[in-house]
Amino acid sequence: MAQKAIREADGKRMMARLLKEYSGGKFSVEDKYITVGPDTDMAKLPNQYKWLTKEKLVVKPDQLIKRRGKNNLILVGANFEQAKKWIKEKSKGPITIYGKFDAKGKPTDKGTFGQLTHFIIEPMVPHKDSDECYVAIMSTISGDTILFYHQGGVNVGDIDAKASRLEIPVGTFPSVAEIEKKLMGKVPADRKKRVAGFVEALFKFYADLNFAYLEINPIVVTKDSVMPLDLAAKLDSTADFESGRKWGPIEFPSPFGRNPSKEEAYIEDLDSKTGSSLKLTVLNPEGRVWTMVAGGGASVIFADTITDLGFMSEMANYGEYSGDPNEEFTYKYAKTILDLMTRKKNPKGKFLLIGGGIANFTDVAKTFKGIIRALEEYQKKLVENKIKIYVRRGGPNFQEGLKNMRKVGESLGVPIEVYGPETHMTKIVSMALKGGK
Repeated sequence: MAQKAIREADGKRMMARLLKEYSGGKFSVEDKYITVGPDTDMAKLPNQYKWLTKEKLVVKPDQLIKRRGKNNLILVGANFEQAKKWIKEKSKGPITIYGKFDAKGKPTDKGTFGQLTHFIIEPMVPHKDSDECYVAIMSTISGDTILFYHQGGVNVGDIDAKASRLEIPVGTFPSVAEIEKKLMGKVPADRKKRVAGFVEALFKFYADLNFAYLEINPIVVTKDSVMPLDLAAKLDSTADFESGRKWGPIEFPSPFGRNPSKEEAYIEDLDSKTGSSLKLTVLNPEGRVWTMVAGGGASVIFADTITDLGFMSEMANYGEYSGDPNEEFTYKYAKTILDLMTRKKNPKGKFLLIGGGIANFTDVAKTFKGIIRALEEYQKKLVENKIKIYVRRGGPNFQEGLKNMRKVGESLGVPIEVYGPETHMTKIVSMALKGGK
């Protein structure tokens, strides 16, 4: 599963389109959510959305930012002119956003520096603090977990310690009665059934659309409605083929303060040009441990193993190539990683882990041809950087691929150890890093 966060506005628009269907008509959310980006002409918005000049508004940055209230990044009760002015002011230049605060509201971390570029505008929902609740649904190894707390909002505190939990096994759905019994203990009696019904519909929405995480804090429960105020969500991006039509036009933005590097943007562009998957995130350009991993699941396992062995601070990159990319795309992917890896020498040397599980349909020999081309092109720099290479792979044509990799190791003058499916996938990690500190 590839969990990718989406914008709040995209998640709310999905709820506005689909929640009524998943609740059998019992709950609905009005689609009054506007995304304002760098190219938005705000002067034209009132002609398209008549309610903008008729209702009090709430304005927030929509860039995967937590604790917007604590960072004074929520404008409440504004008219449209005030909203425009506030967005213009907040977009002027880079700002620092803090992730942790003490009891007095003072930041306790160094914060994240970045530029605000995207905002959400929506109608203000008048309510009392006592109307606010917290709900979240998240994927786990054994299924999904629903967290619920009868109080919500900016000061909800340690939700893990406070919330009631309901574990949902894979392939099952909770009933209203079960939700009410397990989660609604402290909800006022006249609201229990209504809130439980909303959570039931929310879970159907979450499961059918392949969410991996969905948090609403708060939901506002009044006599007449149940409304989501703040939403954070992640989708399983690999489910696009199944749920993409229902998702509608969405994007997976980078977190606030993290703009893709030139190399990351290049790989992202390559990825858009192939039906295969090519992903790259540079964690530490000066790190000693680099990976070229086949498969999203394998990339997680490799990263966890590197961390478990005490090399998290030396982990240079994270990513994967999968879905049977052709030789040319694999060559360009490998070349990008080798270029990054050989820019700055480390007297202790570096490690390149070329690994993956046993492929179902990816042609190992074909993808290895692309990697071998890149290795041959960077032969001199690989030697100068004292790079040791460890390879483990299985799948279609793996014998030919491993044979070719051994041959290139002999010709390059670069230490390369090559293993097949008889060796555990992450064994090459411990082989490489054992005694490597």
